[in-house]
Amino acid sequence: MSETVRKPQQQRSIDKRNKIIQAGYELFAQNGYFNTNTAEIAKSAGVSTGLVYGYFRDKRDILVEVLDQYIQQVYEPILQIFDSLTAPLKFNALIPQIVEQAIAVHKKNSSIHEALHALSHTDDIVNKKFIQLEDTMTKKFVERLNVLNYHKSNLHERVHLAMNLIQSYAHEYVFDKHSYINYQEMKNIVVCILTQLFEQG
Repeated sequence: MSETVRKPQQQRSIDKRNKIIQAGYELFAQNGYFNTNTAEIAKSAGVSTGLVYGYFRDKRDILVEVLDQYIQQVYEPILQIFDSLTAPLKFNALIPQIVEQAIAVHKKNSSIHEALHALSHTDDIVNKKFIQLEDTMTKKFVERLNVLNYHKSNLHERVHLAMNLIQSYAHEYVFDKHSYINYQEMKNIVVCILTQLFEQG
């Protein structure tokens, strides 16, 4: 294992490093983090194990890059919804759109989602990055709402609560699938609760 790693400058080297990250992403999603080794990542990326250690100190370094890529894929689609908003805000139309996007993100990244969130309970870096994601999203959304002249008391708390409720519903819808739950009705309840949360008080 190399004591130091190099940051690639040439496009060919950048592409190889990205292939390693993508291979890690796919293998962690398919087999889990602990059931994947560096040699398997190298083979999947079409590079030597030595080259992997030229760019990364160990498998955990690859995990951090995979996590950053996952976070970007989760965050960007919902941020785009907020960036496209105009005043006056209509929460009864906005909230269902965000809920559907959250479901789509969970479906698209379902395997890696499970692998990474399982690690958040035991890996400090993974846990901190998920908390940082929540912080970034909350602050960005509040900032955008303020720009659109939406001002309510306890707005950070409202946004953070809304994010957690939407996340919980999307997780239920994609992963849990309780036979006694009508998920369309649950969605209607979520939308109703959050519409009231932002339109009242």
